[in-house]
Amino acid sequence: MSAAARVPDEAGTGAPLLSVRDLALHIPVPPHVLRAVDGISFDLRRGETLGLVGESGSGKTLTALMLMRLLEPPLDALPRGQVVLDGIDLMTLDEARMSALRGRTVSMVFQEPMTSLNPIMTVGRQIAEPLVRHLGLSPRQAAARAEAMLRLVHIPDPQRVAGAYPHLLSGGMRQRAMIAIALACRPAVLVADEPTTALDVTVQAQILELLGELQREMGSAILLITHDLAVIAETAHRVAVMYAGRIVEEAPVASLFAAPRHPYTRGLLASIPRIERVPAATLPEIPGMVPGPGDRPAGCAFMARCMRAISGCAAEAPPLAELGPGHRVACWNPADG
Repeated sequence: MSAAARVPDEAGTGAPLLSVRDLALHIPVPPHVLRAVDGISFDLRRGETLGLVGESGSGKTLTALMLMRLLEPPLDALPRGQVVLDGIDLMTLDEARMSALRGRTVSMVFQEPMTSLNPIMTVGRQIAEPLVRHLGLSPRQAAARAEAMLRLVHIPDPQRVAGAYPHLLSGGMRQRAMIAIALACRPAVLVADEPTTALDVTVQAQILELLGELQREMGSAILLITHDLAVIAETAHRVAVMYAGRIVEEAPVASLFAAPRHPYTRGLLASIPRIERVPAATLPEIPGMVPGPGDRPAGCAFMARCMRAISGCAAEAPPLAELGPGHRVACWNPADG
């Protein structure tokens, strides 16, 4: 049974905890403007996992960094749109107020723990730091809670690991330590950016199961960013597919896998290897290349690669329109359901 199937029925119900509206990052690089993220909108509810999937370069990680307000200068001044978390628009906060929320109300698991963890601080101290800062725990209390968090993420001998430096841990243990840091203050929203990249299949399954287990215990909402549709199928409630900086399809996981409506989503699903496909050379592929952020057409960015393109596709980018219950598609000529 998938992780998503084990989540209680009330997950993802009620008012959105996180609402993103028209989030964009347009970078002026004369004579072009690079539309790295081009006006995306989605909601995330308490206890829900939303998978954000797409090819490398589609804007997934930039979306995560904008949500966390972690873009470096001068890019930090460029994002526009709204990111409303529990009634607070994060885009309007100064750095001091955002810093008070980051790690406490919204937290992030980064793609590569070896470059995200501080190499000269012990793992226990890195977990304890947000506990002291955000919850006001004493150093002794924070150290005890850090060991408890390591135990919670199923790290054996947590006392020893708390006193170890990141380079002494395996890749799977470093990723678990990152999750412990991110969840130490029990945030309402967790952004997980490719949390299983570069891990072997067994460890990947353990990490995904751990995230689902901790979500059920804490009730956090999770934005799970990945390029792996198999991961989405096993862990997410809903999925949003990104292409060239835009969301082109959003649906409940079961609906999207059973009846994808956007030609790009259909191409992604068709290209998944299957045992019955022999020989391997019969694996379908999507022709062409993703247009760069400075070369995107005025109309649909997928038009040049699309077998369903019609004359209207070149004139204007299609809006994300609802075609069924919770199923939205940005396409002028969507496939039949």
